[in-house]
Amino acid sequence: MSQAQYAGTGRRKNAVARVRLVPGTGKITVNKKDVEEYIPHADLRLVINQPFAVTSTVGSYDVFVNVVGGGYAGQAGAIRHGIARALLQVDPDFRYSLKRAGLLTRDSRKVERKKPGLKKARKASQFSKR
Repeated sequence: MSQAQYAGTGRRKNAVARVRLVPGTGKITVNKKDVEEYIPHADLRLVINQPFAVTSTVGSYDVFVNVVGGGYAGQAGAIRHGIARALLQVDPDFRYSLKRAGLLTRDSRKVERKKPGLKKARKASQFSKR
């Protein structure tokens, strides 16, 4: 008999994370590596665990993540978004607390493109009179 699986897709910047939740001990696997090995910063690992803290389900589910694109911060945000969406499938009553914490809203901020004649998106070269 197969156990229940809950899936969610999270996005942030250019990162896309496909998340599966399986009832278990709280082990998080990202791209077939342990989360401590894959994401080097402890604060980003806290970001990933936010949905569990909000819903009081820390250590209840094993998380399997396949994430592509972006950097560490974008991938951590995408994983958090995917976990929040998957927890919504686990129990629809989590919606209020997840929504209140802002975990269900997709963060749509992306890097602004570089404009011609400027050094970056908005930074112009320094004015010189002579």
